[in-house]
Amino acid sequence: MRAASTDTLIAAAMAVGLAVAPVAHARPSVVLISLDGAKPELVERYLRDGVLDHRGGLGSLRAHGVFARRNITATPAVTAVSHIAIATGSTAVRNNIPGNIFHPVAASIGTSISGFGAPIGGYRINPLGAAAAPTAQPLWVRVREVGLKVVTATWPGSDGADIRIANTLVQAAAPARITDYSVPFGAFGGLGAQGFVLAAADFEPATRPLVSRLAAAGRNSYSPVRVTINPIQTLFCAPMAGSNCGTTDAGGRTLRYDLKAAALDTSDDATVNYDTLAVFDANAGVPPGPFALPSTGPAYVQRGGPSGKFFFEGSGNRIGTAFFVSCLEPDLSAVRLVRYSAGFIPRNAAVIDVVDDVNGKVGFWPPQPDYRILERLSPGFGAFPDAELEAVYRDQVTTFTDYQADLALHAIRRNADGDLVMIYLEQPDGSGHQFTLTDPRQPTDPADPASIGTPGDPPGASGQDAAKVKRYAEHLAFAYQRADRAVQRIVQEVGVDQHGAPLSDVFVVSDHGMAPFHTAVQLANLLANAGIDTSALALRTTGPAANIYVNLAGRESAGTVAPADYQTLVERIASALRAAADPNGFYNPAAGALFSHVWTRPSGCGKPGFCTDDRVGQDSGDVVALMAEGYNFDGTQAPPVTRLGDAPEATRVFSVPNFYGAHGHDSNTQSMSAILYAAGPSLKRGEALQTVHNIDLAPTIMEILGVAPAATVDGRVICGILKNPQAARRSGRCRDR
Repeated sequence: MRAASTDTLIAAAMAVGLAVAPVAHARPSVVLISLDGAKPELVERYLRDGVLDHRGGLGSLRAHGVFARRNITATPAVTAVSHIAIATGSTAVRNNIPGNIFHPVAASIGTSISGFGAPIGGYRINPLGAAAAPTAQPLWVRVREVGLKVVTATWPGSDGADIRIANTLVQAAAPARITDYSVPFGAFGGLGAQGFVLAAADFEPATRPLVSRLAAAGRNSYSPVRVTINPIQTLFCAPMAGSNCGTTDAGGRTLRYDLKAAALDTSDDATVNYDTLAVFDANAGVPPGPFALPSTGPAYVQRGGPSGKFFFEGSGNRIGTAFFVSCLEPDLSAVRLVRYSAGFIPRNAAVIDVVDDVNGKVGFWPPQPDYRILERLSPGFGAFPDAELEAVYRDQVTTFTDYQADLALHAIRRNADGDLVMIYLEQPDGSGHQFTLTDPRQPTDPADPASIGTPGDPPGASGQDAAKVKRYAEHLAFAYQRADRAVQRIVQEVGVDQHGAPLSDVFVVSDHGMAPFHTAVQLANLLANAGIDTSALALRTTGPAANIYVNLAGRESAGTVAPADYQTLVERIASALRAAADPNGFYNPAAGALFSHVWTRPSGCGKPGFCTDDRVGQDSGDVVALMAEGYNFDGTQAPPVTRLGDAPEATRVFSVPNFYGAHGHDSNTQSMSAILYAAGPSLKRGEALQTVHNIDLAPTIMEILGVAPAATVDGRVICGILKNPQAARRSGRCRDR
């Protein structure tokens, strides 16, 4: 309530051109906010066109401080790689995070590790263990070493987790992965989303006790309450931490939830007009509340949202979900209900007190924007119209972004004496993936390869659905608005002066941009068509970036490829990728190469498979490749949908994808550029930089805080934005403009 009231007052003051009074409390010195996937060209366009209010959020930071037209991020330009690069000020090769998912070379060839949960700065390969001197270090380690206080809210890498490879500890939680107040990013709670299609015949009159309990909870109905005859779903959770929920009672899941839905008519119009569903656990009934977080009681939802949260009471991991009603006919003749996926905040021992604090003060980890619903990959959504699924996604964008902002505000309030606060926000990345429908080569109906271009161009095309293109543009703009609103809330929390300038140094960046893609590529098929046996390889892809590993004897556990054969195999793979092309002239009119970059592990160190350079690090692939824009390893449908105009192939490489936006291309391309907007007491005003680098953020922030960077930092201080960069200039730490 307090946050909503504050937002209303801020908006009202901005609407009449009034300054908002400074917040009178202690505040952090520096706040770093990441908006995943935000593109500078879109932010600038939205500010220019009034989609984003220039008086708040990013527009206010731009007006009162500095911004960059281009921010070159890490290679490949993907989330885990870029965020660890921002946090360490070190390149991906140095910090050893080469992808969102990759193969740790010391393990067996089938082993994968997430870039979000991998050892920052590498590890010792032989014998396997923690690195004595990590090759990169998050800035929070250095900042805390000098006695300053750091707060991180779901920032990648700051999770309080002990990191293991092949059951061996390779990085302890402290000091690399904790701060003074670390909130880990949420995790999957074991239940994917589910759609439910109901009709009037699925409901029966509610019992008198149920009606009474609903009334005691303040939920009255002007038509007879009706309730589903059978549970819409029965679910199970475990009471102990470390176990997730599921659709069976296996694995210690002794808690049972029989979910039923009651239909209520809350409009006093003398007409049978059911407009609300109450989803409750039949075993617990309908408790009246009030509820202490993370508890919620039943989920009360109306058609079109907002969704209603539902906590699995007693679950050891503090797991919750939410429900959304996309269709509710007044007579219950058609009801479409969505149960979102379940999630929780990882209960890592090093940060358990913080996790409990967030669960109890902000609430359980809510469902994130879920592409599986929009793409009908989760069960039960076949009968849902596109418009309803898009409404589901917009609801998730709103509720999840608001939760992340609430969490950030809570972290700041609990640590008003913090020196550095680092905040991660998921949007607009998810929406960018789903809604970047901007290329005529993208089929507007993923199941219809002819829904490209215009009618007859190319031959056989029926043309794109212009209404869908317009709708998707609106959904993308909406995501930027919600992210911008979150920025504004955070800025107001740290405080502004009488002119609206922040009283702390606030940096807003992104990890990468976004590009449209029209073609899904199957890497294994591409290699097989080139005559390469992939049985001795590990293929790990993140978007359009690939790391290809050889199962090398003496490196991988139980490796099979002899060192004498290693280099020949690597060169064969690289040659196949360099020669790869898309023969379809509509999709590849310039007859360009499929891959923009193909790098191989160097061999000059005299130990094949262990050499590194500035392109290939310890856990990079033996072949590292980036595809040209328009192509993505993700998005292949099952079965694959053949593109219009493609010749028959025995082993298909190219197909129609089921979503639209990609990142992970060459970081020097304009489409992969990240944003940078910043304002505050230490920063100049009215400075527009042509180009900056994301690895420069860490040393710049440390310069403001008076902390010397670690020797592993590759970035330089962005002296052009600082009011007083003399110390950095004297020490030679500035990056020349």
